[in-house]
Amino acid sequence: MMWSGVLAFVLGGLTWTLLEYAIHRWLGHDARTRPNVFESEHTQHHAAGDYFAATSKKVVVAVAMLGLLVVPGWWLVGMVRGVAFAAGLASCYGYYEWIHRRAHTHAPLTAYGRWVRKHHFSHHFADPRVNFGVTSPLWDIVFGTHRAAGVIVIPRRLVMPWLVEPGAHQIRSDFSADYAIRGAAAAARQEAA
Repeated sequence: MMWSGVLAFVLGGLTWTLLEYAIHRWLGHDARTRPNVFESEHTQHHAAGDYFAATSKKVVVAVAMLGLLVVPGWWLVGMVRGVAFAAGLASCYGYYEWIHRRAHTHAPLTAYGRWVRKHHFSHHFADPRVNFGVTSPLWDIVFGTHRAAGVIVIPRRLVMPWLVEPGAHQIRSDFSADYAIRGAAAAARQEAA
């Protein structure tokens, strides 16, 4: 019974990664599904970069979704597996929220953190039709929307503070192979003149 609970937890987490992809792609970027509640928040996030929907809104949606999942899950597969599935989904959703916000607000500390930022920012700044998964490329690979990220060119007004040298308007040297600021060369020439 314990292993079936562990498997249900893992399947719940995997289900979140599919939902992460589907919500982002089809509710956030597909004109056929507009208008919708998610799309308006998502558009603000793309326009500002550091905008995130209020945590209170996310908690309400998460609690409602868990409520909708636990009872049918309990009925269909039993209490342990139903609760484990919902817990796996909720855990991965919480992880997604945390890692997504940190990608925009903090420098990476690990190779995975560097990958997340480059993968996600290629979606934000290079091509919004690809790389919909934030925490995993799995569903982008499955649905053919995965693109390897080259150098990410970020508009000056959207550059994250952690990405630039303190007091300067240039990319930190440890990130200069992966990122550039749009128009940075022209701005440097103007400052020098």
